[in-house]
Amino acid sequence: MKFDLHCHSVFSGDAFCPPEKLVKAAVQKKLDGFAITDHNTTKGFEIIAQLAKKSHLQVVRGEEIDVKRNGKSIGEVLGLFLKKEITPKEPEKVMKEIKDQGGLVVIPHPFHPFSKFKDDLEKYLSFIDGIEVFNARHPFSKPDRLALEFAKKHNLAEVGGSDCHFFKELGAGYTLVEDAQNLEDFKKGILEKKSVALGKKSPFCYLIFPTLAKLKNRCFPSKD
Repeated sequence: MKFDLHCHSVFSGDAFCPPEKLVKAAVQKKLDGFAITDHNTTKGFEIIAQLAKKSHLQVVRGEEIDVKRNGKSIGEVLGLFLKKEITPKEPEKVMKEIKDQGGLVVIPHPFHPFSKFKDDLEKYLSFIDGIEVFNARHPFSKPDRLALEFAKKHNLAEVGGSDCHFFKELGAGYTLVEDAQNLEDFKKGILEKKSVALGKKSPFCYLIFPTLAKLKNRCFPSKD
């Protein structure tokens, strides 16, 4: 099975990814499904999952959660296969909440210069299930190589995703578990270190979309 495990929707506030277009893009990319990992919210999951079901796609409830130390952000954590939303707080508390829900703890883009995890990851090895070793949105390959080396050194699962903030990016990066037949198999495959991260880098011009989305929301705020 082939899943993009790092995707943002309009519910992130910095993405041009309407639910309908995300689902359409996933079908076009021949994915089996994708994870919705909006920033600090799972608000869009139910809407997107219902739309995806009509196209025979599966959606993982996820979240990209800010983690803080002394009130300052030190990075982000992906929670996958969640049951409910998690609020930003210290990394140990966020990771424990993910595990308590039966979810997977994945560190996204841990060594990328502008969004790296600003603490020693080895301190959190007892919590971490996987490392994002391929992020299609970040243009440089060296940070991905460092992430892969870290995952191999510490026997952690290898995960890939698009980190899409524009719907056309979805599926540029993805995670493959070859023998999986359903979502439970897919999750088990990650835990058993059978996952492989694959894909290609998104066009450099797509980096502008989070800024454009923030400007749009500032100038034309939602009435919801």
